[in-house]
Amino acid sequence: MVDVTIAARAPAHGVSWGEAFRVWLRIAALSFGGPAGQIAVMHRILVEEKKWVSEGRFLHALNYCMLLPGPEAQQLATYIGWLMHRTAGGIMAGGLFVLPGAVSIMALSMIYAAYGSVGVVAAIFFGLKAAVLAIVLQAVVRVGRRALKGPVMVALAAMAFVAIFAFAVPFPLIVATAGLFGFLGARAGLPAFRTRIGHGDKAGGDGASLLGEALPDHARPGAAQTLSASAVWLALWLVPVALLFATLGSGDVFSQIAVFFSQMAVVTFGGAYAVLAYVAQQAVDGYGWLRPGEMLDGLGMAETTPGPLIMVLQFVGFMAAFRDPGTLPPMLAGALGGLLATWVTFMPCFLWIFLGAPWIERLRDNVALNGALSAITASVVGVILNLAAWFAIHTIFAEVRTVRGFGIAMDVPVPGSVDPWALTLSAAAIAAVIWLKAGMAGTLTACSLAGLALYLVGAIG
Repeated sequence: MVDVTIAARAPAHGVSWGEAFRVWLRIAALSFGGPAGQIAVMHRILVEEKKWVSEGRFLHALNYCMLLPGPEAQQLATYIGWLMHRTAGGIMAGGLFVLPGAVSIMALSMIYAAYGSVGVVAAIFFGLKAAVLAIVLQAVVRVGRRALKGPVMVALAAMAFVAIFAFAVPFPLIVATAGLFGFLGARAGLPAFRTRIGHGDKAGGDGASLLGEALPDHARPGAAQTLSASAVWLALWLVPVALLFATLGSGDVFSQIAVFFSQMAVVTFGGAYAVLAYVAQQAVDGYGWLRPGEMLDGLGMAETTPGPLIMVLQFVGFMAAFRDPGTLPPMLAGALGGLLATWVTFMPCFLWIFLGAPWIERLRDNVALNGALSAITASVVGVILNLAAWFAIHTIFAEVRTVRGFGIAMDVPVPGSVDPWALTLSAAAIAAVIWLKAGMAGTLTACSLAGLALYLVGAIG
């Protein structure tokens, strides 16, 4: 729970609450570009510029967050905020990281719901889809270069892709299997699973960072602290879900949003890219919340606003309640649905940090844990590649059919339904992002303008 005495005295590291608030707000405002860009911003500001934490401590926190379900960048902010200013500092850092994106996505969702069928708006999102496809492919390349060190890791990524794309194996099972594989491999001393991540690097000693390398007093795990954190954050997360389910029933859209996104909160390993294909399939085919292609529109919003990409789930929750408002005005229902999806998505993130971080601080050189992390990261490359394939099929082709048999269940495009403008724009965006190293903001803007231009000249409807 929050230590109410910490505001009454200056922390030993000398970083005041006012300075911390300004720094976390600055990080939140600059948190574009997905987890890789957001983590890079945090590293530059917290490690290089402000020198709050050392390189080794930053990497240790990051590696724990990558093992967790949910957005690793937001969890990393919460972790370091907790290290610096206890629980209240973690709430401030994690909350500020989410706030700009939540406000932006809510506003864009309202505009989309009101005007999304208008030709100009639809044309802008037509262009955005091509840019988003390129950005997802870029994520495959970036993560792959970092994670696929050797044939074993390449094989893990390939098996993960085939398992989820061709056989519809649930990605939580894929991630869990890869983690167990890496854990056992590292315990056995296999070189492929022994990664050097810098946890034991003491070059960044106490003099290199304001926090230092010693274990802070509040980071010492104990039974009382564990039980307190569990009780508070589980209640904040699950009590609203239980109340909705009990009062509205399982068939109500708000109950469905609460339960579905609570489930997603515990299985979203690998960040937004790893889970969006599953969410899109469930939102379109399972619940009927979205129409085909609308998930790409939502991801385009998340790509162009600050905050975690998983904020796209707020868009899904908004559209679900907007289209099934019951007795509420559609816009109000949509807003409540979006806020509910956001609440049950991020409450568990605080639980994972405040419950696990004190124990993880004691595992800064654990070889088996690092082996599990390396294998999970490799499998996530295959999962993200599956997302890229799913997006490509549904962006470039107008018709898609599902092939089933012999354990296989996968979407296959109808070749004759290819959209030439979508193909051309996607190819141009991929070339710009991957080969010409164009920036994300510029690519998104250019593709949006290209979609608008195609609409104005009558090339697309």
